[in-house]
Amino acid sequence: MMQGRTAPLTQGQRLRQLANVLNASTPLGLALARLAGTRIFHGPRGLIVATGYRWRLPLAGAFTVGNVVIFRSDADAALTGRVLLGHEERHSTQYAWCQGLPFLLFYFAAAAWSALRYGDPASGNPFERHAGLEAGGYVDRRHAMVPGRGMVRTRMHHGRTGIRGRTGIPWQRVIRSQRNRRRGRG
Repeated sequence: MMQGRTAPLTQGQRLRQLANVLNASTPLGLALARLAGTRIFHGPRGLIVATGYRWRLPLAGAFTVGNVVIFRSDADAALTGRVLLGHEERHSTQYAWCQGLPFLLFYFAAAAWSALRYGDPASGNPFERHAGLEAGGYVDRRHAMVPGRGMVRTRMHHGRTGIRGRTGIPWQRVIRSQRNRRRGRG
């Protein structure tokens, strides 16, 4: 592991670092990074940065397992993207608060709920919201409603456009049936 120059850790950063080693999330993150053939080095604020991730999943440009932040990009891009690194650091703290690997269960349950409710895994996910949606490269779809209309035309995560209501369910059939009823009456 390459050593980088970093500022001394705060007490909270040291505590997070220790918690994530003891709860096995950082060792799991290091194992994943090594298996994926990434370049691993010490990053700022007690984080371990792994760059050059090439596996297909997850699709994100960066993700965190314990104190290990795994980037698809190279080291220069990873360390100059301070906003994204801060977002991933907050996820590292969430691992510590959730006692490690249970974080993954909580996170994926929250992502599934958000996907059902808002059409994407981040907008309603409290872990992503706390880490900062914009900092993580997400768009907040909770407020994509047009005042007075309740629905808005949006681009869905799979690339097609459609109409989404408050529940995040495609409403094309509902709109079509309402339109057909109006035409039948008129």
